[in-house]
Amino acid sequence: MMNVAVIGASGYVGAELIGLLCQHDKVSISHLVVSENSTSNGSLFSELHARWQGICDVPLQSFSQGWFESAVDTLDAVFFATPHEFSADWAQAFVEKGVKVFDLSGGFRLKEPADYPIYYGFEHHSLRALAQAQYGLAEWLPDNFSDTQLVAVPGCYPTASLLSLKPITAAELHQEDGLIVVNGISGVSGAGRKASLATNFNEVSLKPYNILQHRHQPEISQEAAAQVIFNPHLAPYKRGLLTTVTLSLKSGTTKAMVDHAFVNAYQDKPLVRIKSSWPQIDDVAHTPFADIHWQFDEDKQVLVVSTAIDNLLKGAASQAVQCFNASLGLPSQYSLLPNVVGISA
Repeated sequence: MMNVAVIGASGYVGAELIGLLCQHDKVSISHLVVSENSTSNGSLFSELHARWQGICDVPLQSFSQGWFESAVDTLDAVFFATPHEFSADWAQAFVEKGVKVFDLSGGFRLKEPADYPIYYGFEHHSLRALAQAQYGLAEWLPDNFSDTQLVAVPGCYPTASLLSLKPITAAELHQEDGLIVVNGISGVSGAGRKASLATNFNEVSLKPYNILQHRHQPEISQEAAAQVIFNPHLAPYKRGLLTTVTLSLKSGTTKAMVDHAFVNAYQDKPLVRIKSSWPQIDDVAHTPFADIHWQFDEDKQVLVVSTAIDNLLKGAASQAVQCFNASLGLPSQYSLLPNVVGISA
């Protein structure tokens, strides 16, 4: 049994993560932690998120140096669902105590320290931790993943985008230096729980934002090993995310080669569902699945790929659980699907 803490327990992602960990038979939730000045300190988790009443009636504690010193030696793993700067500052302290860290923020997603002031607005000082962080795209983890102590769980847009791109770029079917355009649409829950007029449901219309400067663009480019143009859009619905990727492939690429690349990548990945028609958000909302479909024009050598996910689950919480499972040598989908609950480790 792994004793775990969740830091950032009051937000949307933290709440989804806690719900998943409650149903995981290899996990004991030792601590649910909120920020030092949070008004939620002392409240029960189920008072903030009523659907977990009777399931997770654990009190919320505020983070402090004192809490860290008293709790760290009792923990096997910690999940950060916090602002980026917080995880960047604190992850190394947990790692040094032998605690596995699963960071759902952007604090360790980019490999180059110089990118953080540009895309995240802060200087990254935990360079040793940054160098050892492993990117946690669950369906593309390296064989030695169980050895990692610090996992950077991907962002929601990069998850959907990379699931679309990596079968092609890994097979080197894309046209080198060709234009790759990623259009993404997300519901308002992707902006977090904190109130903001810009993400108020009554104020939101379908619109693009942060074009050519979104922080997920370098993350997608880095992990796809190809430069992309990323166009995010905000839409007036609660949850769910869809990306559509358009790119040119090398001359002579056939439909059979494209189909083989995707089938080979995902035929043994139960949380990626290859669809016979274009995916839709309603089919993945409130689930850990990614639904993917593609169409290739052999005459134009143009490929279009769409992937739909739940931004709070596959784009955050359930992917963090997949990474946690992989680090323990469990099936990636363990506890996330009914037929893999209760399997002995």
